[in-house]
This record gives sequence, C-alpha cells and structure tokens, in this order.
Amino acid sequence: MTRLSPLCASIGAMAGGFFGWRVVAAAFALAAYAWGIGFYGPGLWLLALTEGRGWSVGTVSAAITLHFLASAAIVSRLPRLHDRFGPVAVTRAGIVLAAAGAAAWAFAAAPWQLAPAALLTAAGWAVTGGAAINALISRWFDRARPAALAMAYNGASMGGILFAPLWTALIAGLGFPAAALLIGAGGILLLWPLAGRYFGPDPAAMGQHPDGAPTAPPPRPVAAPAGALRSQPGFRSLTIAFALGMVAQMGLLSQLASLLAPALGVRGAGLALSLATICAVVGRTAVGWLLPPGADRRRAAVLNFAVQAAGSLCLVAAGGDGAALALLACALFGLGLGNLLSLPPLIVQAEWPPAQVGAVVAALSAVTQACYAFAPAIFGLLREAAGDAPVAPAALLLQLLAAAMVLRRR
Repeated sequence: MTRLSPLCASIGAMAGGFFGWRVVAAAFALAAYAWGIGFYGPGLWLLALTEGRGWSVGTVSAAITLHFLASAAIVSRLPRLHDRFGPVAVTRAGIVLAAAGAAAWAFAAAPWQLAPAALLTAAGWAVTGGAAINALISRWFDRARPAALAMAYNGASMGGILFAPLWTALIAGLGFPAAALLIGAGGILLLWPLAGRYFGPDPAAMGQHPDGAPTAPPPRPVAAPAGALRSQPGFRSLTIAFALGMVAQMGLLSQLASLLAPALGVRGAGLALSLATICAVVGRTAVGWLLPPGADRRRAAVLNFAVQAAGSLCLVAAGGDGAALALLACALFGLGLGNLLSLPPLIVQAEWPPAQVGAVVAALSAVTQACYAFAPAIFGLLREAAGDAPVAPAALLLQLLAAAMVLRRR
C-alpha cells in the first residue's frame, strides 16, 4: 500500500486539475520537437547532404560532432540562463534557434557553412533537451517526479517515431530546404504559445504544492556533498557510469541497422529499430510509475545497465543470422534505452539538496553529451578495423563497466 500511495496520489492530482500535469504534457511536446531536430535530425540530414549534394560523410559527420560538443558546452550554463532570463524566454529562444539552425543546415551552399549551422542547432538543443525538461518539471513534482519525468521524456521517443519519417518524407517530396522551413515554422507556431502558457506559471504563485498535494511536503533531509562538484566522488561515479552507458548506447545504435540487416533484411532492421523505440517507452514508463519512493535509484540504474547488457549479449549470440535472438536483443536493449535519460536526474534528486539539483543535472548532461558525441565515430572506426564481430562485445563491456561504476558512491 505504501508503494502505491504516490501513484494513487498522482492519479488523484491529475483528476483534480493539478497544473503540473499540464506542464508535463507541454514538456512532452517540447521534447518531441527538441529530439526531432536536435537528436534525430542530424543523422537524417547526413543522408540528405551526402546523397543530395555529394558532400563527404566525414565532413558532415564532423559538423554533427560539433553540434553535440557545442551543445554540451552550453547546457552547463542552463541554470544561470533560467535564473537570468526565465524559463519561458530561454525555451522560446531554443525553439527559434533550433528552427533557424535546421534551416541553416538545409540552405548551406558549401560544407564550411555547416559549422555555424551546427552552432545554432547546438544552442537550441542545449536549452530544450534533457536538462531543460528536468528543470521545467522539477518545480512541480517531488515524490511523483519519476512518473512525471517518464511521461515528459517519452516525448523524446515520440520525436523519433514522428520526426524520422516526417523528415524523410518531406525531404524526398519537397527538398531539404522546404522541409526544414516547414518543420521549424510548425514548431515555432505550436510551441511558442505553449511555452508562455505552461512554463511561466510558478506553483507557489498559483497556490499549488508539488505533486498536487494539499500541503507543502516537508523538506527532504539531504546534506550537501562537500567540495566542488567535480571533486565529489558521488558525482564522478555517476558521470562516468552514464557516460560509459551513453557511449555504448549511441555507438551501438549508430551501427545497429546495418548489423541487423543480414539476419532481418533492410526492412526488418528498420522494424527492429522501431521495436527498440517502443520498448524504450515501455521501460521508461514502467520505471517512472513503479519505482518505489525509498528505492535506491543507483541500484535501479544497475538493473537497467544489466538489461541492456543482456541485449548486447543476445546480439553477440545472434551473430549474423539469428533473427529471433536479434529481435530479443533489440527488445532488451530498448527497455533500457529511455532510462539512460530519465534515471540520472532521479538519482541527483535523491542525493543532492533541491537547490543544487538543476546545476548538477546540467553538469552531468554536459559531460555525458560530450562523451557520446564521439561514440558513432569510435564504433565506426572499430568496425572498419576489425569487422562487425567486436561491436556488440564492446557495447557489452561498456555496459558492465557502467553497472559497476554507478555503485561507487565514495
């Protein structure tokens, strides 16, 4: 009964009109747009620019790496931007920057022009991505934050489900420039008013308390770790663990379709990736709604890394012709996919005082993003040097190391 009480309270708050759930819905829409441009977009633009304009894969890939690295540098400053300009202005700026950046990629007349385009999309991605979603949600939720973040971050998966085929269809039918203008303009028209309506109100000013509770919850007794953030063992272990996990995840995802094609065919490989995305939504939602309030969230991360490691192990066993094992690998890998985004803010919430959570999440996001920016190149080079065989074992090793590291609090 104790474990179910936060879930019951959250459902009651939804029914009672708690404004925080409307913020979650708006954050879901923002996440879909942010991931549709800032995360999934560059990979699709790579195809449009290399096949449509004959530019080299290396040059366009370097611009994609710049996009992620520059975003990592900006996201660490997100709490200060929110404090100075407010979440509405910062979010609206990010929406416009993402749209302008997508257009700059599309209208680039020479490869060197991809660098300024990458800086624009990097800025937009930094202030509308994972750390931003956490900041927008955390003011409204405490005990129900796992469920709220899971629902909001599911917009990221929806961004892949909706925007990948949308980009493909619009580029094929109208061309890259028209596609970028349409998607960017649509995002601005939808999200500009949404940001003002739902990201501006403050819970205290509305007379509401976190989770929709009738009274303010007592402050959580979390002592501030001593020393600068980079010197805190808890932060270092958390950062290293999720950096390793994200490198494994991004590196394997970048190669997965072509690894699966021999066993499943090109069409089957695409469907298998869709299966992984669906399982990501299922896994994130299950953890968000069922994680007990007093549970050790680092142990939940260990279990998540273990599930993904099991997926990598199935991929090793599948080889190049085991279709059933390959599908099982995608399902297991997918179940942990979304939680690599949602678990770090939840661990930070449990281990740092509320006033420090935003800054710690932003710093953690910056480091992990700077690491996974190189993952596709690392796994691609590994594959070129040694063939397909070492790819899944490399991901498995990184996932096991991440599981061991995340428990090293001291």
